[in-house]
Amino acid sequence: MFQVSKDFAPPFNLIAPFFIAGVVFYLLSMIALLFYEPTFSYLEMKIAGWVHLFLVGYVMMIIFGAMAQLVPVVLETGHFSVDWYYIIFPLLLIGVIGLILGFWFNPILLSFGGALVLVAMMIFATDTFLTIKKSELRSVTVKAVKVSNIFLLIGIIFGFLMALTLSGFMGVDVAQILKAHLFAVVGGYVLVSIYGISLVLLPMFGLAHGFKERAVSWALDVMIASIVVVIVGALLDIAIFEHIGYVLSFVSVGLYFYQIYLIYKTRVRKEFEIWYASMLFGYGSFLVAFVLGVLYLLSGLTYLNLLYSAFWFLFVFFLFLINGHLYKIIPFLVWFHRFSELVGKQKVPMLHEMYPKKAAWMQYLFSVVGALLVGVGLLFKSALMMKSGASFLVVAALFLVASVKWMLGYRSENGY
Repeated sequence: MFQVSKDFAPPFNLIAPFFIAGVVFYLLSMIALLFYEPTFSYLEMKIAGWVHLFLVGYVMMIIFGAMAQLVPVVLETGHFSVDWYYIIFPLLLIGVIGLILGFWFNPILLSFGGALVLVAMMIFATDTFLTIKKSELRSVTVKAVKVSNIFLLIGIIFGFLMALTLSGFMGVDVAQILKAHLFAVVGGYVLVSIYGISLVLLPMFGLAHGFKERAVSWALDVMIASIVVVIVGALLDIAIFEHIGYVLSFVSVGLYFYQIYLIYKTRVRKEFEIWYASMLFGYGSFLVAFVLGVLYLLSGLTYLNLLYSAFWFLFVFFLFLINGHLYKIIPFLVWFHRFSELVGKQKVPMLHEMYPKKAAWMQYLFSVVGALLVGVGLLFKSALMMKSGASFLVVAALFLVASVKWMLGYRSENGY
């Protein structure tokens, strides 16, 4: 389906640090979760610090590493300048650390950390746009990659304005700008990227083919409209615009779920492996979040419903989607860079041999129990349940770190 050539594949030592840093930030975010109570406000600085540790340090770091390899695969052309990723990584790493320290200890650090994250993401988006310009492909996935990076820049600029305000250098309305920032980054970049990349990874790993892409194409267009309307509404303080945008976003997600169903229905691979189990629980969590969000919009249920919806989407769905794919992406990258040239010359390992199955399933099971316990803790405002769940998630994160270390260091019996 997609051409993969070492002529334009980025070097392995460029991609690996993103995955290493990502899973370390994931472990730290799970440890930090032990110190939070189930009663909080999303406007609290300590909560914002944890959210950025998880979403920027873990989610965005892993996405950037994956995109370093996936963008050339999707576009069938090399990066405009793959060496820019050597600059992106340290800027993003130091920027995330600065953001977290700013939220938790000293707000003055927010502006410096935010500036580094902004520069890193501007370089990332510039390389992506210039790489797209080299390609002649015009697929739904290419459109999603292009649009998502536009929203990434917009969202990060909003985030930087808030960082400057919290540091005392500016005076924007944080509550309103936060809506635009969140929708542009989470909806515009992360979710739109998921829309596009799903058409690559889910069929590839599930061996699905012959499905139509019309549903996800509509979902993408509706999501773009949704984000634009929400941003305009937030900036102009027009509540009706924001609510229209929210409704459109749920319509978009509904269409995306239908696309996932079409892919699932046409899959050939039926094996109940770690990736498949992770996708089931992850998309199941996304569906729970979707239903809770719809109920909140339709009936004006309590703030807890909105919080609970965000928990199942921003936390549980992302956790299982990303961790599940790591057991596919990392073995493929290791195999491609270490063993692909040995095919036909000597015995090479199979991809399913290149991840630690027992550790992977332990990570999955501890994650499931941990997520459910934290969810119960949030629902009933039980500190004991939430901290118990966080403890399970810390153990799961340790299994993930060990698994990633094992996969990145995989060698064949011949030492390659």
